[in-house]
Amino acid sequence: MDNIEDLPGVGPKTAEKMKEVGFVDFMSIAVASPVELSAAAEISETTAARVIAAAREKLEMGFETAEKLMEKRKDVGYIHTGSTNLDKLLGGRGVQTQAITEAHGPYGSGKTQLGFTLSVLSQLPEDGEEGKRGLGGKVAFVDTENTFRPERIAQIARARGLDPEAALKNIFVARAYNSDHQMLLVEKIGELLSRGENIRLIVVDSLTSHFRAEYIGRGTLARRQQKLNKHLHYLQKLADQHNLAVYVTNQVMSKPDMFFGPSMEAIGGHILAHAATYRLFFRKSKGNKKIARLIDSPDLPESETVFQLTEKGVEDG
Repeated sequence: MDNIEDLPGVGPKTAEKMKEVGFVDFMSIAVASPVELSAAAEISETTAARVIAAAREKLEMGFETAEKLMEKRKDVGYIHTGSTNLDKLLGGRGVQTQAITEAHGPYGSGKTQLGFTLSVLSQLPEDGEEGKRGLGGKVAFVDTENTFRPERIAQIARARGLDPEAALKNIFVARAYNSDHQMLLVEKIGELLSRGENIRLIVVDSLTSHFRAEYIGRGTLARRQQKLNKHLHYLQKLADQHNLAVYVTNQVMSKPDMFFGPSMEAIGGHILAHAATYRLFFRKSKGNKKIARLIDSPDLPESETVFQLTEKGVEDG
């Protein structure tokens, strides 16, 4: 974790004031303005500018060649989703590290079940055969709707020939009771990583439920989106710094007045739409079958596929 007291001009009291208003790491400071930081930390604008410059220097913010970025991309890992169809939809190898993958859709469309399946399959070795490849690491699962079921994790592991007890031991689970608690828990994941825990997947199920319940009405929308934006940026930062994958589920709201186009819309607005690297829309089909549509991606076309839910979790439909 970043220690902001390492920055010049930031003592314990100043650091405490900064943390109270959200300046908890180098990135949040580096992207602030001197006026904003000065008011929050009760320091002069000159000192604030020096603190911001030091934070930017530690982060090495600036340009780099596309060739260097391509070299970094070689470290990207993948988690098999359990379905080769779904893997292909996401580019061929599954859910990526260094990215946020979001799935939204109505109740019972398979969002949480994909989270459970990824939590098991991410523990598979990185050098496994095709279709049996994971990240060889642990999982941090933030449960906001009391949907996590260890029995289901054990069932998926057992059905796939894995040790259910070992699978459960490799998953850190925490129940979030409000949006502030949810954000704190994600920060705690950063602490676990700094202590050497080999966490390679973060699951947040669901990302928006607390934000949606606590911030009601147009008057609170700006504050809600500001907090959600901060939350998503921290998740992306963990993904980038630790080469891990982030999978989040999201709720939808119906649009009864929509005569043409989609009748459901994801919660989170433009903030989430821009923050998520890969966006999936799930909907129910016949029986246990579900339809997944890739609706946004930086490098893949819109397309859809079919998968199903079984005792193995997510499988080809």
